[in-house]
Amino acid sequence: MSENHEADNGRKNRSRTGMSRRTLLRGSVTTFGLAAGGVLFSAGSARALDIYNPFSAYQITGSWQEHLDRGSLGGIDYGMGVGTALPAAGAGVVTNIPYNGTGGHTVTITHSDGYRTQYMHLSEFLLPDGTSVGKGDIVGRSGGAAGAPGSGSSTGPHVHWHLITPGGTRVNPLNYLGGGGGGGLPKTATEQDGVPGPVMWRRTQNWLRIESGYTGPIDGIPGPNTYAALQRNMRDWGYTGPADGAPGPNTWAAVQRLAATHGYTGPIDGVMGPNSWRGFSRFINQDRWD
Repeated sequence: MSENHEADNGRKNRSRTGMSRRTLLRGSVTTFGLAAGGVLFSAGSARALDIYNPFSAYQITGSWQEHLDRGSLGGIDYGMGVGTALPAAGAGVVTNIPYNGTGGHTVTITHSDGYRTQYMHLSEFLLPDGTSVGKGDIVGRSGGAAGAPGSGSSTGPHVHWHLITPGGTRVNPLNYLGGGGGGGLPKTATEQDGVPGPVMWRRTQNWLRIESGYTGPIDGIPGPNTYAALQRNMRDWGYTGPADGAPGPNTWAAVQRLAATHGYTGPIDGVMGPNSWRGFSRFINQDRWD
């Protein structure tokens, strides 16, 4: 398998995940109104509901308004291949709902003070009910193929996402994006499962923005600009080739040298596999790249 193909597989974020158990977010949110920037006002003080958009790297195939226009209670559809790993939008506790009517297999994450995010049309549940997860942990795999078990009424592969208030009203999660008093990027589950995906690449792009002159979007979709910045940075790790945005074995061998400083013990052969990605992700998960 070529290195570029491995990167493509990473974009699809297919995961055999191993879960970390990061701390549940602290503080409570009782909403009385929404201000610009996703801050919810509560009892005279402002706090943020600590969620992010884990699907920003995917195309919206059904907007919130389009759902309302056809009589739905609302939701956002993101097109993605069956089996794509679904990160938690925020810390919370998992509840699985098999064959949830038209929504099919549904995973619910209950956040602080009763807010819930839901993902529908799953092909697979990965965690038992009651599991505590951190923001970015993988909670299931997407589905939606017409007629497949768990797809509900879906006619094509995608995930349906919405947020439910403590009072039980379904709302658009994009209106509630906060940051938990500082925000920052979520940690990547690649450190556990060894599968590169959008969160890992977003963190990588942010690291390269800080250190190596990357000026493109922090979108989790690596392209020539991301790879060229990576090659510039890898000169500190033995890479001597051009910064041409087309990584090959010499680029990835340098990445493995970096990964070796964070627990990677395999060969420096320029062939990135799960252990190489785990070591690299231990580096990229450092708080300074949030």
